Amino acid sequence: MPYFSEDVIRSNGATILYRREDATGISCRISPVRGVRDINPASSLLQYRDEVLDCPFCRSRIFSRTEPFDDGDWITRGESVTFPNLYPFADRHTVTVITRAHMVESFTREQISDALIASASSLESYLGYPSINWNFLPSAGASLLHPHLQGVADAFPTSLCRLYLTASKNSPSGNYWRTIRETEEGGPRHLFGDEILWYANPVPIGECEIRGLLPFREVSDLPHYADEIADGILRIIRLFHSFGSVAFNMGILFGKNGGVHDGMHAFCTLIARINPNPDSISDSAFMERIHREPVVMTLPEEIRTASLF
Repeated sequence: MPYFSEDVIRSNGATILYRREDATGISCRISPVRGVRDINPASSLLQYRDEVLDCPFCRSRIFSRTEPFDDGDWITRGESVTFPNLYPFADRHTVTVITRAHMVESFTREQISDALIASASSLESYLGYPSINWNFLPSAGASLLHPHLQGVADAFPTSLCRLYLTASKNSPSGNYWRTIRETEEGGPRHLFGDEILWYANPVPIGECEIRGLLPFREVSDLPHYADEIADGILRIIRLFHSFGSVAFNMGILFGKNGGVHDGMHAFCTLIARINPNPDSISDSAFMERIHREPVVMTLPEEIRTASLF
């Protein structure tokens, strides 16, 4: 049985699909005609350099402009360097710089795999709900161009994780993720992969959303599959490029650390974002677009005192 429902209407000559994921209530609207507006021109703003003046993530400055962990050290693996986020919005919030170079034309499997393992190692001791995330380019919410992951963990799940925890718990089949796999495997949305099934999510939370169902639940299991996950991510990045999109958001969500068997499976999701342009820096990043939780800077209680009221 499908795990989502769909209604189709015609509006002003265009076809619009309203889709809803039954177990979570996540809904979306798909309007293919909007793709002809040509609002996502190829970017000419990217400059591929090894070093950029004043970038805190470039190798000549990273160990002086960032702080080590409590043990006085950074996590280094391959080209990657991991450290605590100086501006956190989670109880555990880490940054993993992926490449030595400030910007590369393409990533290697080793660069992505090493960064994923390093980020995972910064989260696996936290007894809560972790995720590994990536905002690539300012139009996807990145505050710095130098490619970097963000590891996030709290004692409670993010909104998206909570929806899938509930779906896992209440699944009539007893295994919500097996239902997804059985529906998507070999179907029109299955892109590639066997042990890790990569498919176009039928109820996308963003443009061209691609998901990978991972064969484990906890972040501590990621190193065993890091190369395969990295290969999948690189294939999706190349797919986005073939569509003319270079910016993206990525999130890998896990079950709760500590051996709690709540039915949750880990999964990876990527969505394409509008290409960089002079006006495209965004305050909508992975937390808003993937986890469905906005990160804001102003306390609501302070708005009145700062206003004319």
